[in-house]
Amino acid sequence: MQILKNEIMKKLLLSICILCLGNLILAQCNGRYQTEIFSNTDVATVNYSDVYTGLEHTMDIYTPTGDTVSNRPVIFYLHGGAFYSGDKSMTDCIDFCKAFAKRGYVAVSLNYRLANIISFLTSNTEQYKAVLRSVADLKAGVRFLRKDFAIGDTYGIDPNTIFVGGYSAGAVAALHTAYIDSISDLSATIQALMPTIGGTLEGDAGNNGYSSEVTAVFSFAGGINNLAWIDANDEPLVSCQGTADNTVSYNCAPALNNPNILTLCGSGEMHPKADSVGLLNVHLSFNGTDHSWAASGNSNNKFIQAITFTSDFLYNLLPCNQTTSIITFPKYEKTLIRIVDVLGRKASLIYNAPLFYIYDDGTVEKKIIVQ
Repeated sequence: MQILKNEIMKKLLLSICILCLGNLILAQCNGRYQTEIFSNTDVATVNYSDVYTGLEHTMDIYTPTGDTVSNRPVIFYLHGGAFYSGDKSMTDCIDFCKAFAKRGYVAVSLNYRLANIISFLTSNTEQYKAVLRSVADLKAGVRFLRKDFAIGDTYGIDPNTIFVGGYSAGAVAALHTAYIDSISDLSATIQALMPTIGGTLEGDAGNNGYSSEVTAVFSFAGGINNLAWIDANDEPLVSCQGTADNTVSYNCAPALNNPNILTLCGSGEMHPKADSVGLLNVHLSFNGTDHSWAASGNSNNKFIQAITFTSDFLYNLLPCNQTTSIITFPKYEKTLIRIVDVLGRKASLIYNAPLFYIYDDGTVEKKIIVQ
């Protein structure tokens, strides 16, 4: 046992040295992506589906005015509206996308298919279908940008760094896009509805042949239907939510505070689940705040706080802010053994400081959780 401990410590120290060297030799993000460095933004409206042509399949793409940099990270923001209302031009959508475009991102506000209000409020089947359609549409939007990159790169994106999220229903759509990994994860009831979006998780909105994988997910007052869909191999999660939210429960409860609506589990349950499986995550709670704080955009200071909080977390995931490893390891299943600090001491969650995740295959990952 002592020999094993010594070997682990040797590998840890070696990895720390490698990571520190990487920090010295790797260029940082040159002042981009953390604060607003551009004064203005440009916006282009496009149809992102090569199957559907209606307004529900359009998205607004925001870029920094005068920016000459390409290979920029992408962030999608989806509007709220309980899956039966809302639009990409809502105040919070515009304010969010401008804030990130001014940081140097390519920011996207995406429309998605909406349900009939009466059908949605009275049928669990229609509720499932509405979420599945939103997932299909978001995936098509992600594929649209990768397709564009492959044939000309109109928007100057990094196709390997795409974040997704939104407010309320938009956050629900993004969470399910990121965390439903396969049809087999779904109940028989939901699986039976898959033909309504083409029979696969990629959906029926087109741009086939390109990846819909995302890098991380953020949630403003959103939730997930099944906590079991969150696992250790999933994308990092950052969320912001009021503890008195009755529209999407901070814990787990029927959405809209309506027993006829499907249950959603908010930040108060998603993050303990993420912690339990070792998934990188962080959340900002607004004590005593209800659901509406994001709807009015920048006129609510909590919305501005949430943008800053989310931006800081995602900044640490950007390729320009990562270390270059001298040693690469093959990708395969591994089990987390322990988490330690820079001195090799066993640690739990610590904000704003490096932690080292030690796995049973001898690999070590450095993570920083920003608060």
